[in-house]
Amino acid sequence: MPDADHRATQAAIVSGETWVRFCDTLGRAGQQILRPEAPVDALTRAEGWRYLTRLARIALEMHVEYGDPLYPGFVRPSHETAKIGADNPDNLYLSARLDGRHDYLVRGRRGSVHGLYFATKSGGYADADGRMPGSGFLDGRDLQVAADGTFELRLSTQRRAGNWLAMTVETNQLLVRQTFLDRAREQAAELEIECLGAGPRPPLDPIALHDRLQRAAAFVENTARLLADWVQQFRTQPVNTLPARDQQMFQAAGGDPNIFYFHGHWALDEDEALLVEVAQLPPCDFWNFQLDNYWMESLDYRHHRIHHNQHSARRDAAGGVRLIVAHRDPGLPNWLETAGHRAGTMCFRWIGASQTPAPQTRVVKLSELASLAAVRGAGDGL
Repeated sequence: MPDADHRATQAAIVSGETWVRFCDTLGRAGQQILRPEAPVDALTRAEGWRYLTRLARIALEMHVEYGDPLYPGFVRPSHETAKIGADNPDNLYLSARLDGRHDYLVRGRRGSVHGLYFATKSGGYADADGRMPGSGFLDGRDLQVAADGTFELRLSTQRRAGNWLAMTVETNQLLVRQTFLDRAREQAAELEIECLGAGPRPPLDPIALHDRLQRAAAFVENTARLLADWVQQFRTQPVNTLPARDQQMFQAAGGDPNIFYFHGHWALDEDEALLVEVAQLPPCDFWNFQLDNYWMESLDYRHHRIHHNQHSARRDAAGGVRLIVAHRDPGLPNWLETAGHRAGTMCFRWIGASQTPAPQTRVVKLSELASLAAVRGAGDGL
């Protein structure tokens, strides 16, 4: 006989209470857009409401459609039209649900993407604390790949021969980052995943659907709250700066251990430009800088140049770089567009860097840029 909780959940499914709870939680998520410290202009508010719809799309894919860890599939938790937490415009993100009590097999074709990184995680943004600590990490350069570009990767709590990625019994997610220098020329890795020994897929389980709907709604509310808290912290620092922060905060929320982040907030008048400078770029696997809106969504990189990386940015003769953020094109290298925004957040990241120097920032008048370029000399950059 079903126990009392089982019967109560069945009753909620039949009566519609399951749906009411789901909608109520989504409704509460709107409070994060109306926080007293959030800007009240129409664009920021509109982007906030759109942001919640995007979180809902991600959540339903991740926790409902592909929420069964016995029958996982890869979803894209951030992409061109659904974005979370300063999503990297140079990344293709993939995520699959796991259960650490089972073993998994990833089959793939390596492709030519510059960086390929696999990480197992526990927790998640659907939990109230938003913690997503890592349980295993594998750099794609350490993969054993066949001559035809294919590979297999085992995920388990016990070490396996060949390509292996560690899990714990608490592991519930595989997160893959594919990092491009030039999307137009690089080929993404092709990946599929299966839970070993899962057997034939059964029909929809009503109890599981109830739980997954509630988890999806919690994901929306908690993600919105967590990242609004982050932005509130960023705004306690001076505007137009990129201070170093405790990396544990970012690692605990799902950042890979090989990434070092600088987050800040920006605001510019029409006649101003923000210069982001690194005097000497250290050896690294990757770096980039991006502009985001208030909600930590990357600006629309499909139609605007809102980020640069080591491939797209022009260096100066000394091996450094100067990036220019401005509302209109100054006619100089390394311009980043504000895409109709007067303010927002921003992120600089190093991946696999031998050193992680803090980018230096300063605001100048647009009219001063030409003279600054002349003073800098005949290098390739500004």
